[in-house]
Amino acid sequence: MTSIVLALDSRVEDRLIAALVTAGHRVHSRVQSAGELVHVAEQGGASVALVSASRSRLNERVVAASDANGMRLIVLSAGELERRHAAALGLYEVIDDGAPWDEIERLLEADVTETARIGDTVRPSEPGRVITVWGPAGAPGRTTVAINLAAEIAACGKSVVLVDGDSYGGSIAPALGLLDEAPGFAAACRLAGADSLTGLELERIAAHYNSTHGAFRVLTGIARPSRWTELSADRVTTTLATAAQWADYVVVDTGFSLESDEEISSDLFAPRRNASTLAALRASDHVVAVGLPDPIGMSRFVRAHVELLEIVPDVAISVVINRVRASAVGLNPFGQVTSTLARFVGIAAAAQLPEDRVGVDGALLNGRTLRDAAPKSPVRSALIRFVHDALVPESTMRRRRERRRGVLPLLRASGQR
Repeated sequence: MTSIVLALDSRVEDRLIAALVTAGHRVHSRVQSAGELVHVAEQGGASVALVSASRSRLNERVVAASDANGMRLIVLSAGELERRHAAALGLYEVIDDGAPWDEIERLLEADVTETARIGDTVRPSEPGRVITVWGPAGAPGRTTVAINLAAEIAACGKSVVLVDGDSYGGSIAPALGLLDEAPGFAAACRLAGADSLTGLELERIAAHYNSTHGAFRVLTGIARPSRWTELSADRVTTTLATAAQWADYVVVDTGFSLESDEEISSDLFAPRRNASTLAALRASDHVVAVGLPDPIGMSRFVRAHVELLEIVPDVAISVVINRVRASAVGLNPFGQVTSTLARFVGIAAAAQLPEDRVGVDGALLNGRTLRDAAPKSPVRSALIRFVHDALVPESTMRRRRERRRGVLPLLRASGQR
């Protein structure tokens, strides 16, 4: 039984109250204003508050009082403006106020990991880790991998910033249903160039991806490729360093080209189209190199991987092969990929992601991560293993809890342990 405070519009309260009581929960009190909710939080005795996202009921004082007194906030929004208001306060458990009681009950029963709000005054004691996701030409799935790595790292209880650093045109915003006209990464780079970039500025310009589990901030990319000149090497390096002071993990989606433009230009001081990609790779603590398993994709990856090693010789590199399927590789596709990489590059893939067009397309159609749109996807299962093994190893205990709850199906049928 959960003791719940109701701070809802009357129409929402009337719709939910009977189901709430039937489910065995206790109504601690009913309030109508933010001030009353602050008072209830300070008095204690309630573990959860169901609160409408209107400004009259939800503000900074409510969030601060709830955090200080251990009262969890589940927000019910009446539209996009209210959802954005909740996101601006750093609240991640946000649901539509027309949602059925079953969805709210699942939130109440969820094993929520406390994720530090990026807007809080507490910052990582050490600089966060920068993880750059790169892949050669041919759309190997860099953006899909970057988005879902950010979601799974955030679900481990880490604060995460997802950065779209592709100088050939951003794609993270439309993939997550965010406004691609938001200032995002280009604005952060301009502030960095003026020596004015701070954590507060990043909080102001970052977009929010809201989720019950795995919420994170997003610095959206350039909507028009012609704006690539704003992403100079110095600006990108400074922006990523500042972001690493602001969050535990910075996940960067980069462009494909590793070409050094100055080799074909007589003007050594001119902007470089690939500067953003090269600067992000050199600022990385870990590079995730994404390739495709088919003959063309593997050939491109093998050649480009040699160039990547020359650019970041001292950075840890994990190889992820995406869309592994028998129709493109032949029988035993996972074994074929393993033997090809060992023969031609002398490396092993840290993860092989099976083909799952239904799950990936569904997530893209809904503007959500796989964690939210297709939690049973085999792609997500493989990415979870990779995150816990290579990127956030200290989250092993949470991984074991998730496996017991059945959200980490092992890919035995596809040849993965």
